[in-house]
Amino acid sequence: MKLAGPAVTNANAAEIVAAGRAAVRAGDLTIDFSAVTRCDTAAVACVLDWLREARAAGRRLELVGVPADLRSLAGLYNVEALIEGR
Repeated sequence: MKLAGPAVTNANAAEIVAAGRAAVRAGDLTIDFSAVTRCDTAAVACVLDWLREARAAGRRLELVGVPADLRSLAGLYNVEALIEGR
């Protein structure tokens, strides 16, 4: 699933998390952030939700084009290994 961008924030997180869940359930296990230019902490919550959804189905989620601010927030919350797929 390619996120339309330009932002993943508290304002649109519910819609984005629902779209990501649907994508994972449909077997689309790649979330593309390349069009996203701004994230807040809601983006971390979205990713964690999608990771749980994928793991519950016994699958592995891949994130591509992850913006620097999402990486930074993931580091702040000590979940960077999850964002990086380790």
